Amino acid sequence: MIRITELRLPLNHAEPALRAAIVARLGLARDTDLAAFSVFKRAYDARKKTAILLIYTVDCTLAEGLDEAATLARFAADPHVKVSPDTGYHFLGHAPVDFGSGDGRLRPLVIGFGPCGLFAALILAQMGLRPIVLERGKVVRERTQDTWGLWRRQQLEPESNVQFGEGGAGTFSDGKLWSQISDPRHLTRKVLTEFVKAGAPDEILYVSKPHIGTFRLVSMIEKMRAEIEALGGEIRFRQRVTDLQVETAADGARQVRGVTLESGEQIRADHVVLALGHSARDTFTMLHGRGVAMEAKPFSVGFRIEHPQGVIDRARFGPNAGHPILGAADYKLVHHAGNGRSVYSFCMCPGGTVVAATSEPLRVVTNGMSQYSRNERNANAGIVVGINPQDYRQDGRSDGPVSPLDGMAFQRHWESRAYELGGGGYIAPGQLVGDFIANPRKGRRGQDFGDVMPSYKPGVNLTDLSEPGRESLPTYVLDAIREALPAFERQIHGFSMHDAVLTGVETRTSSPLRINRGRDHQSLNTRGLYPAGEGAGYAGGIMSAGVDGIEVAESVARSILGLATLPDRR
Repeated sequence: MIRITELRLPLNHAEPALRAAIVARLGLARDTDLAAFSVFKRAYDARKKTAILLIYTVDCTLAEGLDEAATLARFAADPHVKVSPDTGYHFLGHAPVDFGSGDGRLRPLVIGFGPCGLFAALILAQMGLRPIVLERGKVVRERTQDTWGLWRRQQLEPESNVQFGEGGAGTFSDGKLWSQISDPRHLTRKVLTEFVKAGAPDEILYVSKPHIGTFRLVSMIEKMRAEIEALGGEIRFRQRVTDLQVETAADGARQVRGVTLESGEQIRADHVVLALGHSARDTFTMLHGRGVAMEAKPFSVGFRIEHPQGVIDRARFGPNAGHPILGAADYKLVHHAGNGRSVYSFCMCPGGTVVAATSEPLRVVTNGMSQYSRNERNANAGIVVGINPQDYRQDGRSDGPVSPLDGMAFQRHWESRAYELGGGGYIAPGQLVGDFIANPRKGRRGQDFGDVMPSYKPGVNLTDLSEPGRESLPTYVLDAIREALPAFERQIHGFSMHDAVLTGVETRTSSPLRINRGRDHQSLNTRGLYPAGEGAGYAGGIMSAGVDGIEVAESVARSILGLATLPDRR
């Protein structure tokens, strides 16, 4: 097949125009010379709002008798006409049918059942390795009820919430299915294909920014769980891992030998995948105590901002706002503040809601979520500021390594402050953007909401996010955001509108630590331990976490099946 990229057509082109454009692009003599084509990707260019273009990547088959090789040779110097790559997934191997059934080999463990753990377990199961998954939370439907309990009744279940439970934090998000990771093996295609098999719409395979939304994710995750179990995998819920069993091998290296559960049960294993998610703070503490190699890493903190979705649509699409192909508009913004901090939009949710995302009592954390329809009144996004380990170190020193656990202490401090400023009951502190910009650190707070009603439940308490002595975040973060909002206005008209709402705080943008690993995906100092996904510091979002889960599962399979390993563990 032949692949054509960067094929541009007007937004409102007629259906036959795409076929005609392919025929013209390949210089074919007749329309019938094109036997068939399929759209691999469809994006848009909205830089000219009155003349938005659709950008296609298509795979084409020529009519019988035409030489595709000769056609490709004519375009040898053209980077946009090439042979279609193989985007299928190819398994490394397959275990014997009786693997782990009395043959002396231990089944691999996967700790955590978010996107990373889900795909690690799925790949292991598809290769016949019968993984055992340990998930501290509940099945997705029970977890959904518990999460609504916090949002509607102000009742937190510490082991069943936005962060913990089947599907992980990605279940209560916008369900974004795109990533900027390098993907030479087309593993993102494997992730999308499995989602479609589980019930996602086919369009996620070709639209440039696919998403699913929470309600669809729930049933999809259940189907993927059923497939893992049908292939011999086992998924155990409400199983919190409290200890790691580590032995010293004959060669002097540390070797994982299993885990201990909260119940006291011990499970033996020589291969343990840590797909923890970024909020498993107790598990991070345990691993640190066990001497597993880890380090502090940068992350970001800030607020959620809400605007009317119509404001964003008109700013991005002009007269084409509301077009069904374009859908609800998103944005991506960056500002480099005068104090040296970078401010950027994070996890933008068109037509969505701000959600309570804490997993610990008496703390407030925000996140964003959308349904598949993206038809809620408000747009929301995190507006966050990058911080580094020196910003949050707890020992008061100015040099030397920062404890990997210091980032968690920093997060907890500001999450507790947010709970206090909200007035309790998991109500979040908020402020109108106009008030936040106008009078920094002078106690100005609005009395009423204007055109934007905040979507966060249980509710938002209007306050002064910069009040001296009770700041909602470090002053360098507040100052950087205050400078960035008018700068973002120059890119999106209405962004700094007075009635837009800031809701605090967003502290869990990514893991505050990295569990170091080598090229074979094993811990640098504990053989058989495979740190993976967002919690270990190697992913950010559903797609990159899923891809990392696949790659880690492959490394586990290489070890178990005795396949060639990747060189250089450093």
